[in-house]
Amino acid sequence: MIGDRYASLQAVAGVVSRETFERLEAFEGIFLRWAARINLSAPSTLNDLWTRHILDSAQLAGITKEGPISHWVDIGTGGGFPGAVLAILAEEQKTRSLSLVESNGKKAAFLRSALADLAPRAEIICERAEDYIAEHPAPQAMSARALANLSSLVSLSEPWLARETIGYFHKGRDYRGELQLAHDTWNLDLIQHQSAVDVESVILEIRSVRRKG
Repeated sequence: MIGDRYASLQAVAGVVSRETFERLEAFEGIFLRWAARINLSAPSTLNDLWTRHILDSAQLAGITKEGPISHWVDIGTGGGFPGAVLAILAEEQKTRSLSLVESNGKKAAFLRSALADLAPRAEIICERAEDYIAEHPAPQAMSARALANLSSLVSLSEPWLARETIGYFHKGRDYRGELQLAHDTWNLDLIQHQSAVDVESVILEIRSVRRKG
């Protein structure tokens, strides 16, 4: 079973050390303990946390492993997906720093506690995403998962995406409708990555945005 989980991680994220794998398993255990007390994720997903959340998040490391991204900001991190997973994976190489932005105080406290030893270089910011984006320079990459529809995400992230920031946004089975709605307002330079863990999902890579009209 452990071998299968380790292999599944490397299949989506690329080469990962056994130590990093064990850190992710430790995060899984901490997450489940905290989830029994506070709402970190939909209860229906907890029985398949490894695939539904950890592997789904880890595939971003595989997609971006060749890119020279030194600073990554995850907005609306919630219970840590994808930000906490990416931060743990980044500890191995120490070439990428992660800032995790979460406005919910209880969830931010969970992230600080869970990552204190597992990803000590991760920065946890308890702040509204729109305020953080308005006040900070554009990072090289940003991500969001289960935060808002694509049009809202692009509008929120425009100060960064209109510059040099690359956005990586997880989207589920309704992504085509979200894309159509976003194209009514925005010109998007877009790459669509098929999810490695869910055939009905994608990761949308957006390299620039321009408002129409």
